[in-house]
Amino acid sequence: MAKLVEFVPNFSEGRDKAKVEKIVDEARKIKNLRILDYSSDADHNRSVVTIIGSPEAVTEAAINMAKEAAELIDMRTHEGAHPRFGAVDVVPFTPVSEVTMEECVAIANTVGKAYGDMGIPVYLYEDACTKEARRNLASVRKGQYEGFFEKIKDPEWVPDYGPAEMNEKSGCSAVGARAALVAFNVNLNTSDLSIADAIAKKVRHIGGGLRYVKAMGVMLEERNQVQVSMNLVNYEKSAVYQAFEMIKMEARRYGVSVVGSEIIGTVPMKSLLMAAEYYLQIENFDINQILEKQLLD
Repeated sequence: MAKLVEFVPNFSEGRDKAKVEKIVDEARKIKNLRILDYSSDADHNRSVVTIIGSPEAVTEAAINMAKEAAELIDMRTHEGAHPRFGAVDVVPFTPVSEVTMEECVAIANTVGKAYGDMGIPVYLYEDACTKEARRNLASVRKGQYEGFFEKIKDPEWVPDYGPAEMNEKSGCSAVGARAALVAFNVNLNTSDLSIADAIAKKVRHIGGGLRYVKAMGVMLEERNQVQVSMNLVNYEKSAVYQAFEMIKMEARRYGVSVVGSEIIGTVPMKSLLMAAEYYLQIENFDINQILEKQLLD
């Protein structure tokens, strides 16, 4: 099998489609690369692109897309529901085939240095972190763009690459190496953000919830609804259906219900099959019973 790395950059632009297309175009120009998915959310004011390719191709794409994003996105005027601290906000690399996590860490460092040379302060996170306090993305990004003008002055938060002062236009970037995750959001039939916040606190690990779930409440202005937005960083140990059922259970305490859910970007097939097996109560299910699985083998 070929050496393949997944690369899922998150850009702080979800309302101007022309800008998003220009950023994605930089990936389209590169050989040995495939864009699997990209989506934009106006409420979050954020776009997520899922790309797979050779280590060399994803490295080139990460650098070229960042150059375009830094030119097009001005964080001084950015606003949105999703936490962010930079134009090229989050850049994770994940091993797919014939690639080790150590190789993804090396890619993260190459890309991080390139961003730093562009004048963007860079923080390495997850398996690429240089300090344990920087492993968790939420810890790195705490304070967001507005708070980083002071946070970056703290000796504990000197960037891994780039200048030790805030880039007013482009902000900072978090570049990392991590296992595959599921970005899973659940929408509720209420506009009360405090309810989504309370449920998120119950569901996420830091609040005593599921071990491998990160969650926060988000307001969807266009729908006049709130959302529990989650990252499942280990979907086998904290499953999609477990997070969904826990949100339904907690929502009942507030007299609200789930009206829908969404997955951002691509998702491992096994995570959805686990949900199907649970809800359909399928006994002795085997992944090889999936027709398409047999055809692809």
